[in-house]
Amino acid sequence: MPMLNLDGSSLHYTVKGSGTPIVFIHPPVLTSVNFKYQLEELSQNFQVITFDIRGHGRSPYSPEPVTYPLIVKDINRLLDHLNISKAFLCGYSTGGSIVLEYMLSFTERALGGISIGAMADVNDDYLRKKISLGIKLSSKGAISFLAWSISWSNSNNIKLFKQMFSEARKGDYRNIEQYYRYSLKYNCVSQLAEIHLPILLVYGKKDKPFHSYAEQLHEKLPRNQLHFIEKVDHRIPTKAAKQLNNLIRQFVNN
Repeated sequence: MPMLNLDGSSLHYTVKGSGTPIVFIHPPVLTSVNFKYQLEELSQNFQVITFDIRGHGRSPYSPEPVTYPLIVKDINRLLDHLNISKAFLCGYSTGGSIVLEYMLSFTERALGGISIGAMADVNDDYLRKKISLGIKLSSKGAISFLAWSISWSNSNNIKLFKQMFSEARKGDYRNIEQYYRYSLKYNCVSQLAEIHLPILLVYGKKDKPFHSYAEQLHEKLPRNQLHFIEKVDHRIPTKAAKQLNNLIRQFVNN
């Protein structure tokens, strides 16, 4: 089980395949297992790197609060550890927002970004209430319930559900709450025009509450491709893996 030692904490990570590196970033509660299908399939063409954010899955509690800048800093430490100078960043949901933060903070280390169901800020009641519920439940230590609910909704078979749930329930409620809280207040809308690297934006056709975020990013990012995947909502990495992997493959190769 590869672990990267950090100041007072550590990161569990996985590396598979060779070629152009792609780092995958998960949302709160979930873990790197969320990218099981990307790790299996895309590693045939690329070097796929997944990791558990501090206080999630097999990465232990972090005494330093979990924020987007800290996660971005940890990604750089992981790339340094693996002797990788530049990589593509791929994030799901709030992980996709971290892709934006990374490209704003460390342009020189990014080859490009892939944001799946991402947002530059939280500006609607639907998402605000959903994240606020995550904050409330994690603050009360209800991680098993959160892990069960989110793993169930993101899995497409019992075997994957059991694996996702087993890893998600290991998370530390304090760091999970911090990750939720930071995502609720994050806003990089005014800086989007500064991101000149190519970005692939992927959304589910049935994920209507997120379509306004897709339009916002498509309008404001200087170099982006926007794709909607049919017959799927927000849970694209697991429930539309084949279509997503094809889009990523084409984007990285081009």
